Amino acid sequence: MRRLFLSLSAILFLAAAPLAAAAQAPDESAIRGTIRSQLDAFLADDVGAAFGFASPMIRSMFGSADRFGMMVRQGYPMVWRPAEVEFLGLRERAGQLWQMVLIRDGNGVYHTLGYQMVPDGEGGWRINGVQILREGEAGA
Repeated sequence: MRRLFLSLSAILFLAAAPLAAAAQAPDESAIRGTIRSQLDAFLADDVGAAFGFASPMIRSMFGSADRFGMMVRQGYPMVWRPAEVEFLGLRERAGQLWQMVLIRDGNGVYHTLGYQMVPDGEGGWRINGVQILREGEAGA
């Protein structure tokens, strides 16, 4: 009887493990939707909406949508006015989630960026930082 109980417990555990992993897996479409929505807001010159997709840490760091917009215009012109956007892989590094994005700017130059994503506590995602990656870093 004990052996039967242990066997059934093991089977139930093994059957439930993939379900638990799937429940904890990040929703890539939601992550990509957050990034796409911010990019669309920049294209529409809606800095306030774009600022809303940033994490609380980023919003606190810049303090206002205007300062945030100025930083993006000056430091990330390919994000401010992307000509083409392609989502690459979602990666985990040191416990942080990074969405890789390939952006072609208005001059036809391609840039690979890493978007650090954090959950917003309401089932959605916020952007916690963006890094411009050098060639070869996107797959690392």
